[in-house]
Amino acid sequence: MAFESSAETERFLCERLLDAAQPIAERFRALFSLRNLRGDGPRRALLQAARDPSNLLAHEAAFALGQMQDAEAIPALEGVLKDLSLHPIVRHEAAEALGAIGLEKSISLLKESLAADPAVEVQETCELALRRIEGQKNASGAESTTISPYLSVHPALPAKQGLSVEQLRELLLNEQEKMYERYAALFALRNDGGDYAVSAVIEALGVKSALLRHEVAYVLGQLQNKAASDALSGVLKNVNEHPMVRHEAAEALGSIADQESIALLEEFSKDPEPIVSQSCEVALSMLEYERSGKSFEFLFLQTPQVQQES
Repeated sequence: MAFESSAETERFLCERLLDAAQPIAERFRALFSLRNLRGDGPRRALLQAARDPSNLLAHEAAFALGQMQDAEAIPALEGVLKDLSLHPIVRHEAAEALGAIGLEKSISLLKESLAADPAVEVQETCELALRRIEGQKNASGAESTTISPYLSVHPALPAKQGLSVEQLRELLLNEQEKMYERYAALFALRNDGGDYAVSAVIEALGVKSALLRHEVAYVLGQLQNKAASDALSGVLKNVNEHPMVRHEAAEALGSIADQESIALLEEFSKDPEPIVSQSCEVALSMLEYERSGKSFEFLFLQTPQVQQES
């Protein structure tokens, strides 16, 4: 959903996002507000942020552009994907964003990066993005406009109805299966949301693919089921785990928000890996705003620049 905003509001948000002197949580507040806007200003700011020294912020900016499905961002996102000097988590998110935007003109670069990018997680994301674009092209009108119950654009459509939870579990955990089918099973299990479905999703934190593990942690954050707390805590504590997976585990624990999760986020806000420590900082800040009854996003705060939404 896009919101009307004044030029002053937009300028304030763009400046706050790009101000490296601001705490990371403050910059995320600006980012989350800008993704509700449209136009050259927000786009330029998010694209500049997609090359920020903070890999966490950079990847979130690329993710936001994908969620906005802003076709004008495609050339710059392609530049991010091709730039091997950027962290794999940022290149991965640029590839996912291109898939979310879903235009056929991105196919050639995605195929090139699928073959040439040295990071497996980026290769797998390119595979997903290509399948998503192809699927959108061939989908019926009803399928192509399907809206997620979680109001987000995902790398795969949920598996079609008719498969049992056990069949979906087997698909998700099958290391020989294509990544797109495993993602589709994951989102179908999330949409089911029952105890056995949640258990299957938790089990998938043990799959081989770091990309899939990170999406599993993301889904567990959406589900906000306390049954996942112990498994997610184990992921966050594992310093040998891929930072993109630990980052999603931290955010998921922030969504679950029990006392044990909060204590762990406080502990790992000092983690030596910035992607992890900053994720914990942002999660704790979001919780603080939520508990005080305020919105984390600037657009919903009463400030001189911004009128509070009713």
